[in-house]
Amino acid sequence: MADDKPAIDKELIRELAQLLDETKLTEIEIERDGLRVRVGRGATAVAAAVPAAVAAVPVIAAAPADPAKHPGAVTSPMVGTAYMGPAPGAKPFVDIGSKVLAGETLLIVEAMKTMNQIPAPRAGTVTKILIEDGQPVEFGEPLMIIE
Repeated sequence: MADDKPAIDKELIRELAQLLDETKLTEIEIERDGLRVRVGRGATAVAAAVPAAVAAVPVIAAAPADPAKHPGAVTSPMVGTAYMGPAPGAKPFVDIGSKVLAGETLLIVEAMKTMNQIPAPRAGTVTKILIEDGQPVEFGEPLMIIE
């Protein structure tokens, strides 16, 4: 007898989790071809794939919402003031969507009147910038996400 259990679409679940983050919603549920997927956030955050006629629910944890725990997070190596460009009013080193190479300058953190260039720890694409130009930053604070 063939296995009638539908495959879990992990990409769909990732897209729904990302949509939760972007829209600040707490829960999203869709049904497609007899397969229902619900992704939620909070103490009961789960993503479940349930065929309409089946009572068993496979559970998958939702993506972490804390940017510091993201595997592509670039964190501040020091306390200081973050600047996105080389000078006031200058074009920023990177924008969302910028492709970067490992070692390429992402921004500058000024600490004790010294301008410290912060390099990309890995190659990838800048998907989120979590700070504003001229913003004070703390040691370990997430500055941006590179995926």
